[in-house]
Amino acid sequence: MRELLKPIRTESLKEVFIRRFENLILSGKFPIGQKLPSERELALQLGVSRPVVHEGLLDLATKGLVTMIPRVGTLVNDYRKEGSLSILTSLINYHSGNLEPGLLVSLLEMRLLFEVETARLAARHRQREDLDSLDALLQKEDTVNVRDVEAICELDFDFHHLIALAGGNHIYPLLLNSFKHCYANLAGQFFSDPAVVPVVFDFHKKLVQAVETKNEASAAMIMRRTLDHGAEKLKLSS
Repeated sequence: MRELLKPIRTESLKEVFIRRFENLILSGKFPIGQKLPSERELALQLGVSRPVVHEGLLDLATKGLVTMIPRVGTLVNDYRKEGSLSILTSLINYHSGNLEPGLLVSLLEMRLLFEVETARLAARHRQREDLDSLDALLQKEDTVNVRDVEAICELDFDFHHLIALAGGNHIYPLLLNSFKHCYANLAGQFFSDPAVVPVVFDFHKKLVQAVETKNEASAAMIMRRTLDHGAEKLKLSS
């Protein structure tokens, strides 16, 4: 029991430092090539000790987000060239504002690549229980308040997840789950405009019809139109 009930731990200053700078870099507020203030200046501005700053920068360097050059300073890396899997983990956990435009486009392109395929697979492999779950979700969409952004984001995520599950591939649902924090951040921005809600829900209804009739080409096309619509709105707002 003692192993299960370990003491609750708050984040250390180092962890807060790392998360803040990850967000600043991933959002593009600290662009590639920018030189950061010295460790002494950062410590003074942030109100933390120099060891906290130094250890935090070392962690960012390990992830490939920055390079620490003796007698020169700390530079923001081109994470496409220098980054590791750790940066993908940082992106997965990102949930605080706009992403750097290039990173946003890349994320949307990745989603388009695998979610069009999940729709096609759903039309091929769906079972009766998959259709029942999708129908139940559509009923919830019919009654939700279009200004309840949190509820709509949850319903939209659940819809895409159900489509992935219906496709029968074990990895696609895990990918969606992994990006849920980042997805919720972007979806929150998108659904803040209530006018987009009925458009998206109409796409959902049409996609379920295509999945039910096992029309793979139609399912893939509707998913592409759904994601293109969302991507266009997000790019305009970024």
